Amino acid sequence: MKSEILRLLKESDTYISGQQLCDHFHVSRTAVWKVIEQLKKEGYEIEAVRNKGYRLTCSPDVMSKAEIESLLATQWVGKKVVYSAEIDSTNTQAKAAGEQGEAHGTLFVADKQNAGKGRRGRVWESPAGSSIYMTVLLRPDLPPVKAPMLTLVMAVSVAEGIRQVTGLDTQIKWPNDIVLNKKKICGILTEMSTEIDYINYVVIGDGINVNQDTFPEELSETATSLKIESGQIYRRSELIASIMKQFEKNYEIFLETEDLSGIQDIYNEMLVNRGREVRVLEPGNEYKAFAEGINKTGELIVRTEAGEEKHIFAGEVSVRGIYGYV
Repeated sequence: MKSEILRLLKESDTYISGQQLCDHFHVSRTAVWKVIEQLKKEGYEIEAVRNKGYRLTCSPDVMSKAEIESLLATQWVGKKVVYSAEIDSTNTQAKAAGEQGEAHGTLFVADKQNAGKGRRGRVWESPAGSSIYMTVLLRPDLPPVKAPMLTLVMAVSVAEGIRQVTGLDTQIKWPNDIVLNKKKICGILTEMSTEIDYINYVVIGDGINVNQDTFPEELSETATSLKIESGQIYRRSELIASIMKQFEKNYEIFLETEDLSGIQDIYNEMLVNRGREVRVLEPGNEYKAFAEGINKTGELIVRTEAGEEKHIFAGEVSVRGIYGYV
């Protein structure tokens, strides 16, 4: 009921009477009043006028289950939201839930992580009150070999969702870092449980720098936040809702072909590496080439200085001007 009352208040341009809410939810006026008081304690500014009702006058950057649910406009992503003020890692929580049979599309969100994870076991800084830490649990009917492409589906969705809310020109560093003004604002980590011929579950986690003012010295040259780049504070729950809406759309496009052909052009338009010199790092091998975009399976197409075309699947690509590569 709390999420629905909040949604109704947000959607209304005028006052909503307490009696309307009572009739809608078949509860007492006292029950409605208690929910309104809870929302006020969480930071919402709600005006109450006798004989008129309630009106939401200000909705700050609140992170809660009710706030997220009130904004989600999806069919199946986030139909269940699991919110934690503090947790070890949303990916860890989602994997445990996946083992217990939790439903496809369940969304895990935390305000703070104590053991956030990045690629190759790196630690992801996870302070409270300023970032987005979320993971979606999926149970796709796909061969396991196709699951890694979901990371790129999420990358497009994050970039699109942020652009829609902020208007900022977010781009993608292949395969799945979201960058703004050549600095990283989001990392994506996909993990899965599979058998030889089927997927038990996939979890895709996003860590997004939203309202941070500063970063540790060792990260300041490579990381940034939406606030630093724009000077504005953003409501994290609104960003979550926008990204999940885009992900639901892009996921369904992906399932139709089981490859990235349906979003390949969008991805390549956002690809910061495209048409630029990159340094390809492979085990025991390093060379320079020009990136031309991804193919329909998500491999990065590069052309070496000798004119040879290569499709890069494994390894890590560094882009000129990003992450200290000059």
